[in-house]
Amino acid sequence: MLSLKYIQENQEEAIKALKIKNFDAREIIGTIINLDEKRKANQSELDATQAEMNSLSKEIGNLFKSGKTEKANLAKAKTVELKETISELSSESNSILTNLRDLLLQIPNIPHPSVPAGKGEEDNIIVKTLGEIPTLSKNALPHWELAKKYNLIDFELGNKITGAGFPLYRGKGAKLQRALINFFLDLNRDAGYEEVIPPLVVNEESGYGTGQLPDKEGQMYHVTEDNLYLIPTAEVPITNIYRDVILNAEDFPIKNTAYSACFRREAGSYGKDVRGLNRLHQFDKVEIVQIQHPEKSYAALEVMVAHVESIIKKLELPYRLLRLCGGDTSFTSALTFDFEVYSAAQDKWLEVSSVSNFESYQANRLKLRFKEKNSKKTQLAHTLNGSALALPRIVAALLENNQTPEGIRIPKALIPYTGFDIID
Repeated sequence: MLSLKYIQENQEEAIKALKIKNFDAREIIGTIINLDEKRKANQSELDATQAEMNSLSKEIGNLFKSGKTEKANLAKAKTVELKETISELSSESNSILTNLRDLLLQIPNIPHPSVPAGKGEEDNIIVKTLGEIPTLSKNALPHWELAKKYNLIDFELGNKITGAGFPLYRGKGAKLQRALINFFLDLNRDAGYEEVIPPLVVNEESGYGTGQLPDKEGQMYHVTEDNLYLIPTAEVPITNIYRDVILNAEDFPIKNTAYSACFRREAGSYGKDVRGLNRLHQFDKVEIVQIQHPEKSYAALEVMVAHVESIIKKLELPYRLLRLCGGDTSFTSALTFDFEVYSAAQDKWLEVSSVSNFESYQANRLKLRFKEKNSKKTQLAHTLNGSALALPRIVAALLENNQTPEGIRIPKALIPYTGFDIID
């Protein structure tokens, strides 16, 4: 969430920058500025009324002591009116503050200056493309057919148990899934990330803290009876570890990694692009999160991008790195890089990771602050996260790109985790 102070001091700059995200902020920022003026006027009147009330209360005591009962009773009657005024002003103040917060929650994060303009994924910038795209035989199969042929994933059984988008992994498919999770976690640990196992459901405060709420697109599964939400990514519970926390500058960097199942309704997703593992309601992902000093967050982002790239290289998958345009950058992110791997049997690129710097946007919601050494003043930290990695499309690419007449080859780095070098 952008701070009110930032909006007040950078009104035109914010409006201009948010156009990169195709968000017209002029009206809502104007409303916020006007509402804040109303808040200030209300607060001044409330303070003055409260001061008058305090002064009158002292006066009443003195009047009673000096025997001026009639004057004391008149003053007492005046305090009843003042109490009513204070109550009304306090109620109005709370209403204004609620409205201000609701409006601030509707404004996206300011994009980094390097974010290009654009409407959607077709306007993203390809930073680089590496790896050799495999040439498959004419009889090559897409991953959903390979999964059936080798009894790796049962989409129909998952559909029976739950519904579409909830696959059931079995046999070597289940072991491959578990191997990838352990592989990713071990590499993250070696890069200095502390592993945590977070809850898979979060409360409303956590959803607001990282920006998943308000959920305008209805993508989160909501357990209405308990007002809890199934997590769409481990980013949510990991980052909320630090909600309402004041850190010391020497605590940075804070680095966590976690495996979790993720749940997304994927409302509005239809057609051929959702076949097999391409788009699921439940999927596995390993996440990395950093809490950083504002002066070091972009250097940290570069290191995180390089780390994710190193994992993809070890999987021997052709990939490309993209800098997302304004229209494809998330509501909360200031700058995002996506990794896509090439899926040979589908002849398409599949997103497998997003690595983002949120600057202080999430931290402001979370009230995640820190102090410099020998300073009592607090300031907002920066938060970053990345997929390292999302499993479904990695599995899809591994199955499709490595299919041979003898079976599906397992990348060398993964064999110690699977215990087998081929799926046959």
